[in-house]
Amino acid sequence: MTSQSGESTEAAETGARVERFEVQRTIPADAATIFRVLSDPMGHVAIDSAGMLMDATGDPVSAVGDTFVVHMDREALNDYPLGRYDVTVKIVDFEPDREIAWTIEGQIKPQIGHVYGYHLEPAPEGEGTLVTSYYDWSGIDETWKQADIFPIIPESALRATLGILDRTVRRGWD
Repeated sequence: MTSQSGESTEAAETGARVERFEVQRTIPADAATIFRVLSDPMGHVAIDSAGMLMDATGDPVSAVGDTFVVHMDREALNDYPLGRYDVTVKIVDFEPDREIAWTIEGQIKPQIGHVYGYHLEPAPEGEGTLVTSYYDWSGIDETWKQADIFPIIPESALRATLGILDRTVRRGWD
């Protein structure tokens, strides 16, 4: 459970600093089908629950170090007047049909260093795939830790994205 600030209520009660969110959902599809959406730049746009990802340029990724560009609109969050801008998504973990994670490279310096990702495994019930979505800002640059602006998106946005991923996969992606 999370507070309005996005921190888990357990962390808020204990005073612990939360630096990672993880949410899970079983999706009734095989891992390869789900992974096709997650490794495609336009898949990221299609499943974005925050409304910030407007478009993407680039080919589906297939290895650590691959990149693509996402065209953003921060006005969707209405938190900072950044308007439209581009970021480069850089893959930092890639295991086909199992794991994909990326960091964001942008114009600001120092680079932030937060990581988004998905882990896929067979569902415990034996039908479908258990998908874990995570957002980790434990490794962000000290400048950004001191700014105290993280998390940028709440845990609920990760959960909503999993719902949109489920819907996208059910409708067919290719």
